[in-house]
This record gives sequence, C-alpha cells and structure tokens, in this order.
Amino acid sequence: MIQRTSFLLFLIVCSFSFLSFAQQKYTLSGTISEAASNETLIGVTIAVPELQTGVTTNEYGFYSITLPEGEYRILVNYLGFKDVVQTISLNQNQKINFQLVEEAEQLEEVIVTEDIEKMDIRTPQMSVNTMSVETIKKIPVILGEADVIKSILLLPGVTNAGEGASGFNVRGGAVDQNLILLDEAIIFNSSHLFGFFSVFNPDAIKDIKLYKGGIPARYGGRVSSVLDIFQKEGNSKELKVNGGIGAVASRLLVEGPLIKDKAAFLVGGRGSYAHLFLPLFNQDNTAYFYDLNTKLNYNINDKNSIYLSGYFGRDVFGINDSFVNTYGNSVGNFRWNHLFSDKLFSNLSLIYSDYYYGLKLDFVGFDWNSGIQNFNVKYDLKHYLSDKLQVNYGVNNIYYSFNPGKIAPSNAESGIVEDQLTKKYANEFAAYIDVEHDITKNLSLGYGVRFSNFIRLGQDELNIYENDNPVIFDPFLLVYQEAEPIETVNTRGGGNLATFNNFEPRASLSYTFNNNSSVKASYTRLAQYLHLLSNTSSPTPLDVWTPSGPFTKPQLLDQYALGFFKNIKDGDYSLETEVFYKDIQNRIDYIDGANLIANDAIETVILNGEARAYGLELLLRKNEGKFQGWLAYTLSRSEQRTPGRISTVDNGRSNLETGINFGNWYSTPYDKTHDISMFASYDLNEKWDFNTNFVYQTGQPTNYPVGQFEFQGLTVPYYGLRNTERLPDYHRIDVSATLTPRKNKKRKLQAEWVFSIYNLYSRRNAASINFRRNVDTGVNEAVRTSIFGIVPAVTYNFKF
Repeated sequence: MIQRTSFLLFLIVCSFSFLSFAQQKYTLSGTISEAASNETLIGVTIAVPELQTGVTTNEYGFYSITLPEGEYRILVNYLGFKDVVQTISLNQNQKINFQLVEEAEQLEEVIVTEDIEKMDIRTPQMSVNTMSVETIKKIPVILGEADVIKSILLLPGVTNAGEGASGFNVRGGAVDQNLILLDEAIIFNSSHLFGFFSVFNPDAIKDIKLYKGGIPARYGGRVSSVLDIFQKEGNSKELKVNGGIGAVASRLLVEGPLIKDKAAFLVGGRGSYAHLFLPLFNQDNTAYFYDLNTKLNYNINDKNSIYLSGYFGRDVFGINDSFVNTYGNSVGNFRWNHLFSDKLFSNLSLIYSDYYYGLKLDFVGFDWNSGIQNFNVKYDLKHYLSDKLQVNYGVNNIYYSFNPGKIAPSNAESGIVEDQLTKKYANEFAAYIDVEHDITKNLSLGYGVRFSNFIRLGQDELNIYENDNPVIFDPFLLVYQEAEPIETVNTRGGGNLATFNNFEPRASLSYTFNNNSSVKASYTRLAQYLHLLSNTSSPTPLDVWTPSGPFTKPQLLDQYALGFFKNIKDGDYSLETEVFYKDIQNRIDYIDGANLIANDAIETVILNGEARAYGLELLLRKNEGKFQGWLAYTLSRSEQRTPGRISTVDNGRSNLETGINFGNWYSTPYDKTHDISMFASYDLNEKWDFNTNFVYQTGQPTNYPVGQFEFQGLTVPYYGLRNTERLPDYHRIDVSATLTPRKNKKRKLQAEWVFSIYNLYSRRNAASINFRRNVDTGVNEAVRTSIFGIVPAVTYNFKF
C-alpha cells in the first residue's frame, strides 16, 4: 500500500511539474501572527479570489501557496480579527508575514465572507469541531470556572457519565479511546477533583480542535477521537498579566518578552482553596488541586524557531489525614521548527509525559504508588507542492513504562511487606503520509496511510498458563474463573512478548454543489494498543493503563461517515449533519466479579470482545450578530458484546462458552440514545452580555437487582443481564451574565464580573440509584444519589 501511495504521489508531482512549463509559478509564504503580541495564529485563511483557491496556516502559523505569475488580491481572514486585503505582484518567490489586529466589531465585507465560506465548504475535513477560548469563557459551567472539557460536551456526539464524572465520550466510545494532547504531549487524565474541573487553564490555551472522525494520518494510538490543544507562546512585545478570582479557585497568567520581538515566556498557575473553609464546618477533610503552565519560545531567525513548554498538575484528596490520595500529570516538550524552503516546513519534538497516582492509608499503614511514563520523539514535515496539493509525512516513536502499583509500609509498626507489582514496558513506532488534494473546482480529497508497530517488551515476571488460557470457563456453573499460572518466568532480557503491525488507511472527500453547500464522506482505520482497566461508568484515578500483549489484543476501529454541510444567508447560519458507523474489534470486557485493583494477573479477569456505535448528528449555528450560539442534537447507539469462545473440557469435547450476556449485544455504560445541547450568547451592549446553555440526555445504562435471596440472615440482591436498565433522563439549564464596567476604557486595568447559576431549576439528576432495605419498615427501597442542585457563583476576571 505504501508503494502504491508513493507511486501515485510521484505521478501527481510529475503532472504538476509538467504543467509548470506552460506557465511560470512562484511561491508566496510566511507566518501570520497577532499584532499585539506576535503570537502566531493557527487556521488563518489566506484566500486568492481570482483563482478560487487558498490555504490555512499550520499549528505554528506558517503558510505557503504556489500560484501562476500574475497580480492577485490576497485576503487574510481569521475569526475575531480585522480582515487584511493586500494586492501583490507575484513575479518571484515572496515571503510576506501578516500581523492581524483584533477587532471589536465584525466588518461587513461581503466578498471576503463569500470567499472564506467557499473555503470552509470545500475542504474534505469533516467530523471536526473547533472552539475559541473566548467562546469557552462564555459558557456557564459549575462554580463559574471556564472549562475546556465541559464546553466540548455541548458539541454533537460528545457526552460524559454525568456531573462529577471524569473524561468524555465521543460517538459512543469509551474515555480511554480519546487521545488528549497538550502541545503534542499525551495527557492520561484530563480531570481535576474527580471530574469537576479539567486540567486545562483556558487563559493559557491558544487553539482547541476535536477530531471525531476523518482523523488525519498524523494522529494515532486511540480509536475514538483526538483532542488537540496548543498553549499560547507568550507575548514578545510587552508584559501582560491576566487572571481571575472565583468561588473555589483562582488563576494568574504572566507573559512577556525575553528579547523583544524574538523571544517570550509564559507562566500560568491555578489553585483551588475551597478546602480552607472546611474547618469552619468541623471538617478535617481536604480536596484541592493546583497546576502550572509554562512556555518559552525563541525565534532564532527566519528559518528556525525553538519552543520549550511544560505542564504540571496535582490533585490532593484527604479524609482526616488517615486517607490521602494524590494524582496528576507532568509533561514537557522541546520543539524545533525549521523551514527547509518556502515549500517545506518541519517540526522536531522531544516529549516527556508522566501520569502519577499515589495513595496513603495511615490507618492501614501503607503507601501506594503507580503511574505511566512515556518518552516520545516526533518528526513531522509539511510539503506545499502547489496550491492544489499538500503532503504531510513524518515518524514518531514512543517508549512506555507502566507501573501498576507499588506497596510500601508507611511506618515500622504497620506490618505491611513492601511489594512491587510487575512493571510493563512497550514501544510504539509509527510512520505516516497524508495528502490534501484539490482534484477539480468541485472535488477535494484527503487520503493517507499510517503504519504502526507496537512491541510488548519483556518484563521481570510473566505468568504462563495451561493451554495459554488465563481465563477458564466452568461448563457446569456457566461462569468464568481466573486460571492459576503453571509457572512464572523472567523475560526482561529474553526478547519481546508480542509484536503487532497495522496499516491504518484514511480517506475523505468533499464535493461542492455551489459556494454554500457540499457533501462529504470519510473512512478512518485506527489502532489502539493501550487499554484503561475500569469497570465503572466514570473512570477514577485508581484505574490502571495496560499495554496490549500476549493475552490482550490491540483495539482496531473502522469508522465511516457521511455528511451534508450548508451555509445559510451568507454564513450568518450554518448547518452540519452527519451519519456515522463505528466497528471496533478486540474491545476488552470483564468477567463477573472481576477485581482490577492491585491485580498482578489482570489477564485472568478480562476477555476480548467487540463494540459498535452508530448515529446521526445535527449542528445548527448562528455565527453573526449580537445573538449567537448553536443547537446540537445526536441520535445514537453504543453497544458491545463478548461472544463465547470454543473451550475444551477434560474429555476432549469442545463446548461453546456463554460469553458475557450470553454473547448478545448490550448497551455500553456511555450509551445515550438522545442528546440535545443548546448554547446561546447575547451581547446586550458594551457593558452586559448574557449566556445560557441547556442539556438533555437519555439516562445512562445501569444495573438494577432483579431479585434477592436470604443467606445466613443477610438479604443478598442478584442482578440480571448487564445494562438493561437506565437512570432517569438528565437535563438542566445554566445561565450567566458578564458585567464589563465602562470605565475600563480609561484605564490600563481591564476587569469583568461573571455571575453564573448552574442548574437553574435545581434538577436533582441521578448520579446513581442504590437499593436498600428500610430499617424502620423492612421494605426494599430505591435511593437516588444526586451531586448538585442549584449552584450560584461569582468570578472576577482581570488583565493589564
């Protein structure tokens, strides 16, 4: 497949080279940045109306477009900034850097708007959502803290397990199937305080993009989505400070020049302090988080720039100092941008990522530490062959070290014996090529392939099982049981435990009917070699990541999507509608009664199954005017199953096992049939603006007891098939109002007050429903557990 792809690219390049003899062509290239800070801008459109063509800037603000010799009007457009219109005479290769000025009001330039709309409609990229930081800060959320993860939950196809739930689910996928990147570094846990906040400080964020399908070949390693987040680079013109003081947390960000117009720094920090008030209520408990964002950049010359970025965050939860839970992420990235020519851009990244989980139990007398580390080397290149053809290609290699857990005594009297669960090691290599190709005026293609190689390296202890089967099935009791290992071997220096190779083709197309409507289709193949071991609907920090190996196969996804896209009234409104189907092989499932915590033989409680998801997504946006927002609706199903294997009993007969739920499909814990989200923003005047959002979701699947029995005086419930019941439907309305004092215009300090109310009508949404026997009446009863009712909050934001 690689040979055929390379041959096709060769023919395409030769065709364009032949045509270049007929008319001389030249390249226009450069970078686009914000005039006030020199911050480079991602996704800026550079359009050439005369030729009905154009490009967008990459992740580092670079653009390149090759055009026939001539005079052209160049239109530069980016949301929230004034349009730039410049006429150039292209009779040689030229480098032009544009600096955009932020605007307070939208300019009424119809010709610019029409051309930009055409570019959006034409691109084959689909199933992708972008969200500006300004929009995120407007969305009302719990306790008034702007939140990236909570904001993307308002997009079609994105949900989570409810209030206080960690992570997010995309198109019926699990939390561990999302690749979350911060400046290209992998984030393994995106939540603070067990899901109430995300780890991303919105003040430090520059760009956010969520890929739900049609995922470019440069991404891999997860089968559901990619959330790609880039931090700001820092202001290289002047010192700037901004921050906010909220009900439970505050933040501060400082950025400024190290060398004016050449080098800059950024340092941002957040911390919560609600736990400081607990002693007033005679509570000795602790629950807080803090994090730090840093970045340095240095523009060496026109062809070389370097960046050094990092993130460090920790959560601490404690009960009377006898139970202390600490967890968080640490990441660092060194990047070097190099421009080989006006058509070839490269980026080299050296990345370190670490997720740590610690637990201290003084009343038991032991400390628990676990985590996952990885070291990643990436080299990406983008080749602008012409205005119709762009090629991305590169390689990356990730080395993983998994620490499932280490137990150590916290004091001499504890009696705990130090023990280290077997560490696991793996290496993941990938190479990719991705092509963006405008075939005709109406037809655009994106196609590519990713080759991934995953090696499960040797470890100190590896269990060996009879018939190589760590899970055995009892044909008489019809239950799965953990197999006992027949021996344990050391393979640390004795070769690899397993090797997996996968080709992951990607293809997408866009056919434009006219300037305002198009149809798009995509196919995506993805492989995922890491698995999050969790049998709860919302993962917890205690959940452990494990690599594919001898007993756990990599997950493989095939996703198909088809969509219709339309701009209405010159882009004042836009409509996006997509249907999708996802098929996932080797989705792990758990035997009944599986124990995942501190299990050094995790292969004895998991089975390989399959999953599928399919649905319809609608997104209607209003993009212009004082009143803006969107309405999103998703109709979908998410299911999985684990059919029975063929097993051999003592007499040599082959029996078909029952599997999970007798091998039938059943709803995943994150299946939501209906999901409706609405966000609306109204700018009343320069002083006040108002925002609201509404959320409705079908209740998530759960298990209720179907009967009970008495055993030694105890009433024991028993359950039927998995996830056949549902919690009550979830819905709420949030509102906020932002007050910007008019006197701000006359002073350097700019400030605003944000007043918000979460769950306006105090809906008691069920986080869970438990069953118990009433002590007084002796009657069984259901008890609903809710986390929040109505929650008002006030936040003070400032900058100078």
